[in-house]
Amino acid sequence: MDATLNLLEPLKRYFGFEAFKGDQEAIIRNVLAGRDTFVLMPTGGGKSLCYQLPSLLMEGTAIVVSPLIALMKNQVDAIRSVCADDGVAHYLNSSLTKGAIDQVKADVLQGRTKLLYVAPETLTKEENVDFLRQVRISFYAVDEAHCISEWGHDFRPEYRNIRPTVNLIGPAPVIALTATATDKVRGDIKKSLGMVDAAEFKSSFNRPNLYYEVRNKTRNVDKDIVKFIKQRPGKSGIIYALSRKKVEELAEILQANNINARAYHAGMDSATRSQTQDDFIMERIDVIVATIAFGMGIDKPDVRFVIHYDIPKSLEGYYQETGRAGRDGGEGLCITYYAHKDLQKLEKFMEGKPVAEQDIGRQLLSETAAYAESSVCRRKFLLHYFGEEYHEENCGNCDNCLHPKKKVEAKDELRELLGVVQAVKENFKADYIIDILVGKETDEVMAHKHADLECFGCGDAHEPRFWGAVIRQALIAGYLEKEIEDYGILKLTAQGRKFMKKPVSFKVSEDNEFDEDGDEAEVRSGGGTGAADPALFSALLDLRKKMSKKLDVPPYVIFQDPSLEAMATVYPVTTEELQNIPGVGAGKARRYGKEFCELIRRHCEDYEIERPEDLRVRTVANKSKLKVSIIQSIDRKVALDDIASAKGLDFGELLDEIEAIVYSGTKLNIDYFIDEVMDEDHMLDIYDYFRESETDSLSVAMDELGGDYSEEEIRLVRIKFISEMAN
Repeated sequence: MDATLNLLEPLKRYFGFEAFKGDQEAIIRNVLAGRDTFVLMPTGGGKSLCYQLPSLLMEGTAIVVSPLIALMKNQVDAIRSVCADDGVAHYLNSSLTKGAIDQVKADVLQGRTKLLYVAPETLTKEENVDFLRQVRISFYAVDEAHCISEWGHDFRPEYRNIRPTVNLIGPAPVIALTATATDKVRGDIKKSLGMVDAAEFKSSFNRPNLYYEVRNKTRNVDKDIVKFIKQRPGKSGIIYALSRKKVEELAEILQANNINARAYHAGMDSATRSQTQDDFIMERIDVIVATIAFGMGIDKPDVRFVIHYDIPKSLEGYYQETGRAGRDGGEGLCITYYAHKDLQKLEKFMEGKPVAEQDIGRQLLSETAAYAESSVCRRKFLLHYFGEEYHEENCGNCDNCLHPKKKVEAKDELRELLGVVQAVKENFKADYIIDILVGKETDEVMAHKHADLECFGCGDAHEPRFWGAVIRQALIAGYLEKEIEDYGILKLTAQGRKFMKKPVSFKVSEDNEFDEDGDEAEVRSGGGTGAADPALFSALLDLRKKMSKKLDVPPYVIFQDPSLEAMATVYPVTTEELQNIPGVGAGKARRYGKEFCELIRRHCEDYEIERPEDLRVRTVANKSKLKVSIIQSIDRKVALDDIASAKGLDFGELLDEIEAIVYSGTKLNIDYFIDEVMDEDHMLDIYDYFRESETDSLSVAMDELGGDYSEEEIRLVRIKFISEMAN
């Protein structure tokens, strides 16, 4: 192919563009020259043009391996719309009839078809291999190539068979394209596709128009999401949740609140999924609630927000999904809800998988947790993860930069950290390094005889959490790096060695802290409490303290902090209004509400406050139906594990539901179950703990009570305690 060929003319003729974006032209020339090509380009950067244009200019048919049927259909329609001949692009997959497959094969053999989209499973079928051996192939394009890598966020073993199949069909150049790949994933893809010497084109991962925020996942996340969307009427958005059940439940809640939303997941039939996708693109639907099955290849430029109801399994997945916002360069709000509980659920999902796969899954999860908890610029953190440096101190478009935490000098601590990494011969991961720093004698530490090291316990003045923050920020600052081949092992960089000889100032900020119940334990600096009216919040705290003394119950039994914060934001002045406050049911409102409402009413009069019209979030019948059904089952003394299996819940999910019921003020008697499964002394110990404790936090309880009691036992007794003392 002539290297001097003017590519702007076909670009304009076929696609209507006047100019190429970024590396597109260089990539296309490399493909036209018949060379292997690796393209790393963020979502919305114009990846598909990199193989579509050369396929139209070259002799033969380009084979595009693509993971999603919906994506193939969209792309085939798009290519047909720019060419006069419908035969120019086809797809081969399980959705076609025998007649349709025969038509596709006839067009390909006649040389009409320039682009043939296939799923990896379709490509490897024996009859398709035999058919494609008769075809002149211009090149192979592997889209969404991260699916090849077990380190990617969407590992699909059938992608591993692409290279052997290509060898059977007949060699031709390969172009691999992905929107998300760390160095580790990139190496994995190139090795698997046999294109180690491919020319690599890497675009910047920075999307300056995207705003990143991680929110504390409290019990009232549904209400928060409804408020968020109601403030942006008619805007397009995607909400991702991990389970199909949650997707359907949330879509119903949004619909009940007059939000034009629809559910989307792999359990629906393909006609419904296609219709939903088309309705979203054509703006007949504003919001899609989906599992990650949705959105790959959706070319909708004006998605204004992407919400993650659950923390994703990997940062690759997170980056790809948030990348669907603001592809037109306009506003893109990326909001993620985070709680430790979700990480534990995701780890549970991995049980039963091969050990190596579990290890990889856990490491990817730990990176996601680090992103959520870190107080450094989110943009800087993400770009560093994908191997790109971001030199700005404050991006001005993420929650951590808009509400920065105070930084403290940690030059000495960094020196201690680097010293420990060196002392253990740069051969261990972050958790192990922290164990050495704080002097924790784990079995692994003792087996390696590292408790004998001079540096063992040198950092015991700080909590493990602090050291986690130092490690993360040392990685971003370039003093440490993670080994690529043995992922997660910490190594000193040249800059780190230089620091050891001649230390310079190194400032760190503490991580954002989330406790086990998903309630942010530490209030953000600069932000005060989550309440809009700090003076009222303070007065409500005083009233709660006074009542707790009078009634001889811990303060949290009356109302929890998030409930008081909400009161100091929306100013309820009647017990009916009080029931709209998170964590306040009818029982609680009747029992404690009068004095709180009176205090709020006086405060509004004294300060001439105009009360906002509280957004009343409607819940959905089936949700309350579930709660009513649980209450009835408990009244009939049905064993809790039997209730869980009858409702299709795991035991932890049932306890979530029961906690929500008792925290809202409904009395439940679960003594019949506790007597059956728990030793009475155990129960009394935990009950007495909650009677004395200032907090009902599960993580604090587990620390205080030591390892003698299981999480389930503590939760059961906490339910009994709240029900008896508060309701």
